[in-house]
Amino acid sequence: MAGYILAIDQGTTSTRSIVFDETMQIAGVGQTEFPQIFPKSGWVEHDPEAIWESVLLTVKQALKAAGLEASQIAAIGITNQRETVVVWDRETGKPIHNAIVWQDRRTASYCEKLKREGLEKTFSKRTGLLLDPYFSGTKLSWLLSNVKGARARAAKGELCFGTIDTFLIWRLTGGKSFVTDATNASRTLIYNIADNAWDQSLLDILKIPAAMLPEVKDCADDFGVTEKSLFGAEIPILGVAGDQQAATIGQACFEPGMMKSTYGTGCFAVLNTGRDMVPSKNRLLTTIAYRLDGETTYALEGSIFIAGAAVQWLRDGIGVIDKASKSGDLAAKADPQQDVYLVPAFTGMGAPHWDAEARGAMFGLTRATGPAEIARAALEAVCYQTRDLLDAMCRDWKTRSGDTVLRVDGGMVASDWTMQRLSDLLDAPVDRPKILETTALGAAWLAGSKAGVWPDRKAFAKSWARERRFEPEMDPKTRVAKIKGWKDAVRRTLTKG
Repeated sequence: MAGYILAIDQGTTSTRSIVFDETMQIAGVGQTEFPQIFPKSGWVEHDPEAIWESVLLTVKQALKAAGLEASQIAAIGITNQRETVVVWDRETGKPIHNAIVWQDRRTASYCEKLKREGLEKTFSKRTGLLLDPYFSGTKLSWLLSNVKGARARAAKGELCFGTIDTFLIWRLTGGKSFVTDATNASRTLIYNIADNAWDQSLLDILKIPAAMLPEVKDCADDFGVTEKSLFGAEIPILGVAGDQQAATIGQACFEPGMMKSTYGTGCFAVLNTGRDMVPSKNRLLTTIAYRLDGETTYALEGSIFIAGAAVQWLRDGIGVIDKASKSGDLAAKADPQQDVYLVPAFTGMGAPHWDAEARGAMFGLTRATGPAEIARAALEAVCYQTRDLLDAMCRDWKTRSGDTVLRVDGGMVASDWTMQRLSDLLDAPVDRPKILETTALGAAWLAGSKAGVWPDRKAFAKSWARERRFEPEMDPKTRVAKIKGWKDAVRRTLTKG
């Protein structure tokens, strides 16, 4: 069989489908954006039907761009925005409500209530996660409480819960497969990552019926086959991983101590800790990096809610750029004597602060501040936040930041200015790979290796290639002063001491 693999990369603001050839190079791409829904301040929703339509469209676009028929695809790998919740009718497949997106903060007060009841340690010990509205569990509980009759129907087995991967697999297989993988399950707040099973005690706390939960599989596994009527042929689905874990795989971070950071809508840094579940003392997340052949590899993860979304805000929110790609060029023109800081807490602050109520703020504005300084502040905010994550990881992993080489991917890493500033503020090397679509590549490798048409783990790791390494160039005194200013800006923004 030909080694063509189709990766479906279902993201927060757009869906991409990418066909990779036998040499793991991109042969065809389809991409489309879909609407973001903001019912209230801090609430973010998606229409699951719009997501489904975007998948159908982009798969057909990618196949056409590659000049292929569906029958020539050996397997499909799926990667997806994590934590986003969909609940649908088991008989009709129709969602009972819009999807509640990972960025949504509507359950902040519920999370605080659970904390006051002393339950955060219980959740953290079992799931590796913190009590924050970011994760799926409280979102799902909200849906069951706020959609009429939902909890009773769920208890009867009439409703299905899934993250986006589960919903898409259900639709692709015509309802024959109700499954997820261990990485997506590990982000739900109801999955015990030590036992690799749904946790009944946590389900009881959140009043979630176990009858609505999918089966959990390895990342490279048999997830079913697509219906022939969709693309013209049945295609096996053999790989699934949440987007950040897929990027970790795509960056070939298979050895303990290896680290990647993805710069998409948000920023997510993942440090492979091998078979060790490392409990964080610095409010990072302990999570499943991947599960292959029944063996679980763990990771420490830091989550930044706003990264590329800050560039989107520059373009769509305040109009200082007309294209996202111009942000680095504009930032390079900023006055070096102005210290302007943007704390992009548009939907709260993620790791290591976890302040759901914080909102964005800007400091250091003067009469001379203009678009260039604001653009620089937005890009630097991503770098500062990455520094905060790396510092916390090093304390948990007991290493020094300068000993770490960061592998980066995502839309923002195309900017040389941003990557150089990232290296400067981290005081560590930053490696940009030749293939930037590492999230899709990771999902494709899972499927391709399972299908037996792509290399095994060791050979795949050897094939990873660096396009450029960025080395620190900033004067140490300047770095120290800038980081001190950042920490002061964050302190002023947080609502919690």
